[in-house]
Amino acid sequence: MNNYLLSVYDKTEYNAGPKAKRDISRILSEKLNFKNIEFYFNLDNTIFSKINKIKYLNWDIPRKLKNKKIDNIFIQYPIYSTVVIKKILSSLDRDVKVYYIVHDLESLRLFKNDKNYLSEEINRLNDADGIISHNSIMTKWLKENGVKTQVSDLEIFDYLTKNVAPESNSYEKTLCYAGNLQKSDFLVNEFYPIDVYGPNPKKEYPKTVSYKGVFTPEELPKHLKENFGLIWDGNRIDECNGVYGEYMKYNNPHKVSLYLSSGLPVIIWEKAALAEFVSKHQVGIVVGSLAQLQNKLGSLTEEEYLNLRYNAQLVSEKLKNGYYIVKAVSNLIDNK
Repeated sequence: MNNYLLSVYDKTEYNAGPKAKRDISRILSEKLNFKNIEFYFNLDNTIFSKINKIKYLNWDIPRKLKNKKIDNIFIQYPIYSTVVIKKILSSLDRDVKVYYIVHDLESLRLFKNDKNYLSEEINRLNDADGIISHNSIMTKWLKENGVKTQVSDLEIFDYLTKNVAPESNSYEKTLCYAGNLQKSDFLVNEFYPIDVYGPNPKKEYPKTVSYKGVFTPEELPKHLKENFGLIWDGNRIDECNGVYGEYMKYNNPHKVSLYLSSGLPVIIWEKAALAEFVSKHQVGIVVGSLAQLQNKLGSLTEEEYLNLRYNAQLVSEKLKNGYYIVKAVSNLIDNK
């Protein structure tokens, strides 16, 4: 069986975004003997980018896919160019099985209320032989909106790292947050002492916020010495709001994988899709508002905390070994 993974990367991208894609590429290559096909575009509207795209469409894509014996090809979705994805699909033999590994659904995020975009995206997904969705809640939404092809749930994104957070044998009620601080507006509210990591910090924060710097996704875990990692979005503390806050009701934030791969229990909004995973595996605390943190963390005993941390470390081993993507991919291939 000849299995391939196709990935498109943005040459101009420099943040944690590509890590989920690169981890999947490495895991499937090492664990399931997948071969990788990679394309690099400047995903902008400059003249150079447009000329480069023409070269890719007429030369690079056909050349890379020509004369390859492919049984199954998994495509990391979305590819932000309709022309490019159409060219890729048309360059494949008709008997090749095509699957999408969903990283983002723009009809649930930036184009949430655009019926035309939704229709186009659902049709595109239905053209595939199968889809890997983030979780059961996203899968339910896909089915309710017309997806008829086979769907396998990922559950959570794997996270490859050799670094781990220092062992903590005591509970000090400490909290951290890692992410792009430019859009983490909730941090301007005073709610609980918190250490923050990431690019684009604001010039001023409340006294409860301690900025700890920016590190690569590979290096960050060894700096997370706190007891909990926070997953939150928007500009309010009583709920996650805005485009990305609403998106949390359906998606798997990569931040959850970062924390858990470090053996760090998490705190997550009760309406987030991954709140179910956190509760099921007992790897953190679910809250309705950040105003609850004082009571929640204050009433948690050290024994209860160490149990959460132990469970997080069990999940960590799975994340660092690619357990979830291997399971989801194997489900599609084995049930085709």
